[in-house]
Amino acid sequence: MSIKAKLSFSISIIVAVILALSTSLYYYSTKSETEANLETQLNNIAKQISITVEASENALQYMEDTLGDKLRIASLAAKEQLDPDINNITNEQLISLSAKLGVDHITLWQRFGDDVIAVRSSDPNEVNMSSKTWDYWHVAFLQLFNKQEVSIEQGQKLKHFWSGPFNFSTSDPSKVRKWGYYYDGSTNYMINPYVNAQVLMDFNYTIGTDAIVNKIIADQSDILEITGFDLEFYGKAKIIKYKKGVPVYNLDVREIPFGDYNYQDPVNDRENIQEANETGKAITVKRNVNGIPVIKNFIPIKMNKTYVFSVVFDQKAIQEPVSRLLVMQIIISLGLVLITMIASYFIAGFMMRGLNQIMRKVNAIAVGNFGEVITIRSDDEFGLLASRVDTMGNNLNHYTTELKSAAAELQSTKQYLESFVNHTSDAIHVTDLMGQIIQVNVAFESMYGWSQEEALGTPLDNVPPDYVSSHHELEATVLRGGSVTDFETVRYKKSGQLIDLSITISPIRSESGEIIAIATISRNITSRKQTEEIIRRSEKLSVVGQIAAGVAHEVRNPLTTLRGFVQLHQQVGSLSPAHLEVMLGELDQINMIVSEFLVFAKPQASRYQAIDIINLVSNIMMLLDSEAKMSNVQLTLLADSELPSVIGEANQLKQVFVNVMKNGIEAMPGGGVLSVKIEHHSKESINLQFIDQGSGIANDDLVRLGEPFFTRKENGNGLGLMVSQQIISAHKGTIVFRSEFGKGTCVEISLPADS
Repeated sequence: MSIKAKLSFSISIIVAVILALSTSLYYYSTKSETEANLETQLNNIAKQISITVEASENALQYMEDTLGDKLRIASLAAKEQLDPDINNITNEQLISLSAKLGVDHITLWQRFGDDVIAVRSSDPNEVNMSSKTWDYWHVAFLQLFNKQEVSIEQGQKLKHFWSGPFNFSTSDPSKVRKWGYYYDGSTNYMINPYVNAQVLMDFNYTIGTDAIVNKIIADQSDILEITGFDLEFYGKAKIIKYKKGVPVYNLDVREIPFGDYNYQDPVNDRENIQEANETGKAITVKRNVNGIPVIKNFIPIKMNKTYVFSVVFDQKAIQEPVSRLLVMQIIISLGLVLITMIASYFIAGFMMRGLNQIMRKVNAIAVGNFGEVITIRSDDEFGLLASRVDTMGNNLNHYTTELKSAAAELQSTKQYLESFVNHTSDAIHVTDLMGQIIQVNVAFESMYGWSQEEALGTPLDNVPPDYVSSHHELEATVLRGGSVTDFETVRYKKSGQLIDLSITISPIRSESGEIIAIATISRNITSRKQTEEIIRRSEKLSVVGQIAAGVAHEVRNPLTTLRGFVQLHQQVGSLSPAHLEVMLGELDQINMIVSEFLVFAKPQASRYQAIDIINLVSNIMMLLDSEAKMSNVQLTLLADSELPSVIGEANQLKQVFVNVMKNGIEAMPGGGVLSVKIEHHSKESINLQFIDQGSGIANDDLVRLGEPFFTRKENGNGLGLMVSQQIISAHKGTIVFRSEFGKGTCVEISLPADS
């Protein structure tokens, strides 16, 4: 089949589909609109019925309440004219009183245990009747005899009075009556006047709901039936009582209070009624009932109780006019499809003229010839297509050239990066998320000792046992998306030798942002660490030189005492035990001072352990006490109770605290107080504050504290604070300097607490 025929056939198919859709949409929209109009009509009918039902029930209730008021008045009148003792009353007396008061009959009831029995009555059929089987009537009787307010839902409730709904009489099932019951405790019986209530029954059939429903059905032939369902009783078993041997339905227990129910579909109707009641919306369904296609509309109406109205509509009233419209639309659509097929065949032939030139250009592009030119210059879509194809050829030629250039540049960049990675002095290795090494550089081999062949595909197991926990924390930080920069730690080489490293760890992500590997850059800082240790030792010696005078003064005092006792021994030949005890005390004092002083005289290995911070600071204050006294400085210690230990190296921390306290003493040449406060602010840290009353530090100098060789002392070298900061940093703590010129300085050191 040629393209022209295909195009004509395709256009005809499209038009046919469009017409079919249009016809279908028109059919269903018309049908839906008709059904919507019907639903609106049915809703209006339902509203009309609901208004009628409400007005009818209000009118009926008013009539019933009026009868109840009349019965209460009759009860009060009867009480005034009857003896309070039932034994003094006769049935004949009640017959005469009934006629006088304008009621049908009067019955007197007495309570016997849990039963209530009619003892006297103007109607002989009422005598000896029991209310024990009368459901809520019996409950109301007992409440009246108990002098309680009647609490049941049904009936009219007044003071000492209750009137039940009108119903068929038990003594005469052919009669519909209204009863009233009065008891105030002044008599030994309950007064029960009643009247004929047939007028209440006839109300619905003459001017009430049933009359309105019948009129609507008569006026609108398409409505087949209207039914009202009382949800309180719908679907429940009917209550049938035998009165005088005659089966009677209770008038106050009716599942269909008005209308007929001939188009029954019990199972589906029950579900639809329940759904309408629960959702509060009208439910419309289509059914085939008794061989007749109908539309049932269930509409919930809530008044003093909930009703659901069912309006049954004949489907033929909607279907027949809509079907006629559908046939007419189909005939018109077939004619339009035939016209479209003929016209499109000629139009397709006209539009195919320039297609061959475009095909030639496309074939040339397919084989890499981008120079072919199309000669079509029309202003229609084919001319625009030809222009675009020419532009596409030129762009493809341009982009192909750029891609070749970019590929060459990428190759050059790749070679440059590989050269940079393999010639840097820092060791670089990349691991996958399982910890397996997937890439290393040349510096890695020389720094750690493992060759590339040995390392690839295996985990790097070179973490000392004491550093495993911190290593896992670093990995967890990176896997959460963070990074680690210049973290100082210790690792093993292949030979088992420990080296100091500064490592930087970063995540490697895919194009979607997902972490797929971890890159680690290691820098050997062993030489730097050794240099720092030399500086620390030099600082220790400097500190020792500065406190030597104070220590010498402190040692000279007990030595003078010992010398005096020795001279005394030469003169007298013997010493008393008291003199020997004083000499031993002075020797212990010298031994303690020398022991503390030796801390600075020998190198100490860095062994982190639990430290009692108060004991450490107290020993330092004892060591510096003599120097403080020479400067007229008083040392005070304020500490929280029950402080936790600090994990660290005692000798290094002692070096920091001695340095800070000596600086505080030297800042007060005229004397003062150097306070040391130790506080436990949180579970994670302990804070130490060294507060002096010196001249303070200028703002310009405050920002330079810790710089190597920066000092304002005549004989200082500026290394003390630098070494102290490094020691505190190695202990994962912080040191902060706060000072106001002329008012003193506070050095605050925070150290992690032992958890």
